Amino acid sequence: GMTPYAYKFDATHSSAQLQQLYAELPAGEESTDGVHVAIAGRIMLRRVFGKLAFFSLQDATGSIQLYLEKARIDAEEGAFKMMKELTDVGDVIGVRGTLKRTDKGELSVYVKTWTMLTKALLPLPDKFHGLTDVEKRYRQRHVDMIMSEETRVALKTR
Repeated sequence: GMTPYAYKFDATHSSAQLQQLYAELPAGEESTDGVHVAIAGRIMLRRVFGKLAFFSLQDATGSIQLYLEKARIDAEEGAFKMMKELTDVGDVIGVRGTLKRTDKGELSVYVKTWTMLTKALLPLPDKFHGLTDVEKRYRQRHVDMIMSEETRVALKTR
């Protein structure tokens, strides 16, 4: 099996740093500077299309897209299949790879390896509807802080 709670992961960048450093990368291009990045965060959105997957990863500074390709990740045999089967929205993962801007212009980490850092025990609420019930928002404050940018900003300013 796999350890659901990793002991350590050394991130080299945050999502805000990557967005700033690679703002000029043209659409459809992979960075050629040879910099390998390591970033960790919570999976907020998963889209899997056969041998290709896109995840939205959120850390303390913002979010960034992960570009996961079976041919690239499967240097470790079955790593892509494990990633598809074992990850859920709400899990915290760490990834290593290079930067790439997709054809649609979204800056992405072109993932080479991934590590499960923390497995979510309960699913997060629906991304688009979020926590609409005010009572539930107060009772489940921790979930509200994960899902709502407004709540995180309010907490930081206090």
